[in-house]
Amino acid sequence: MSRTVNTVVFSHGQESGPWGGKITAMAAVVRDLDLGAESVDYRGIADPGQRVEKLIKAGGELQGPLVLVGSSMGGHVSAAAATPLRASALFLLAPAFYMPGLEKYTPQDIAAPTAIVHGWHDAVVPVESSIRWAREHQATLHLLNSDHRLEDQIGPICVLLRAFLIALLGGGTTGGGTSTGGV
Repeated sequence: MSRTVNTVVFSHGQESGPWGGKITAMAAVVRDLDLGAESVDYRGIADPGQRVEKLIKAGGELQGPLVLVGSSMGGHVSAAAATPLRASALFLLAPAFYMPGLEKYTPQDIAAPTAIVHGWHDAVVPVESSIRWAREHQATLHLLNSDHRLEDQIGPICVLLRAFLIALLGGGTTGGGTSTGGV
């Protein structure tokens, strides 16, 4: 029987790095489930298109099936790379969707199950963007009492990621749900 997930690939946001606090904590969850954990280093690459190309190249060299996890611009990049990489699923934190002037670049052709975690008090990426995208794509949406960085919600995010991955590994389905508040 083939696995639905072998490797989880993390994509950080514009202002962070490949092994920041959130990614390090989430990678521990991934490894605890006996999955591979990789994090792409986008430091010095501001252009989202170049980041997508880098993720597609890096993901193509990893043992799949892949789950892509991204934060902010990394969420946008993960979603844009999902179809070319044939990702099994997406887990996105405050993804930079429908940003003013860049709406047409928001990825739309996503067939993979997707869960989004977003902070109610995000002043960088409006929470309404995730609500809209989740509604349009029947994605699972978790809204937490936090801001853009979600640093005060790392524990609940790890619980959500673990449940998401276990559902994938167990053959369960994800999508279509919404939760508000903490876990």
